[in-house]
Amino acid sequence: MIEKLTEEIIEGRRLNKEDDFQLLLHEDLSQICKGADRLRKHFLGNKAELCSIINGRSGRCSEDCKFCAQSSHYSTKIKEYPFLEPEKILEDCKRHEEKNVGRYSIVTAGRKLGGEEMEKALESYRAMAKSCPGIGLCASFGLLEENDFVRLREAGVTRYHANIETSRRNFPNICTTHTFEQKLEVIRRAKRAGLKVCSGGIIGMGETWEDRIDMALTLSSFQVESIPLNVLRPIKGTPFGDLPVLKEEDILRTVGIFRYINPDKEIRLAAGRNSMSSGGMKVFCAGANGAITGDMLTTGGNKIDQDRQELAAMGFIL
Repeated sequence: MIEKLTEEIIEGRRLNKEDDFQLLLHEDLSQICKGADRLRKHFLGNKAELCSIINGRSGRCSEDCKFCAQSSHYSTKIKEYPFLEPEKILEDCKRHEEKNVGRYSIVTAGRKLGGEEMEKALESYRAMAKSCPGIGLCASFGLLEENDFVRLREAGVTRYHANIETSRRNFPNICTTHTFEQKLEVIRRAKRAGLKVCSGGIIGMGETWEDRIDMALTLSSFQVESIPLNVLRPIKGTPFGDLPVLKEEDILRTVGIFRYINPDKEIRLAAGRNSMSSGGMKVFCAGANGAITGDMLTTGGNKIDQDRQELAAMGFIL
């Protein structure tokens, strides 16, 4: 049955909310991974992309996302600092370009970036676009207005990151200071401004399999170009600090399901990958074709050189 579904997707079928997903939920995991890997190869070949992020401003976030160590609503004892100087960001971007990382993003927690901090961000992007032509530039600054996206595009940004985090049903269990619909509107604004969109979410926050499927379907309906999947790393002091760590087989099945629903999109693993065995490289046999490498926002990440070597050994072309 899974072979038949794989063939149908290769021939043009796309899964939607009217479909029965029991096969993907109950088929043997090895078969799901095998089929997802075949879809990845068919639609995207052996191309893989590594991207890196820098935490442009740490802490002091007004939002109450229950997974986040940077929220001012919780006591997590993280290091706080204001928006970084453009010179420091440019220096970091150059280091990543030298390591042949494909994309680089400044990320800030908070409802949205504005004022002097936005001006610093724009200055940083203009400098990176001029000095680092070999790396794609991304941004992640919250619930921006359409004019903000235009300014970012003019400064050299080509892709905007705006995670929807989870399903529409489950979102109020994750955050109450902004809504799921506001998240979707950000995606619409970024697209209207001419930016490509990177949007995914976090698994392991107590959601159901149906929530994960609904998140994948929502992203499919918006035709986002890149889908990052984070695995929750429970952080003490947050409301999700005591949640159990997601089982590896559940992570792999989730990646496979996302590939079946979004067969021709980039699916990249982000936070939590280094908690898996062998640095999480199994996800690249389950449909993934990208990853965030290096340090995450408030947790450590996989090493760039190690990721490059292991992906090359698996036959991927970066």
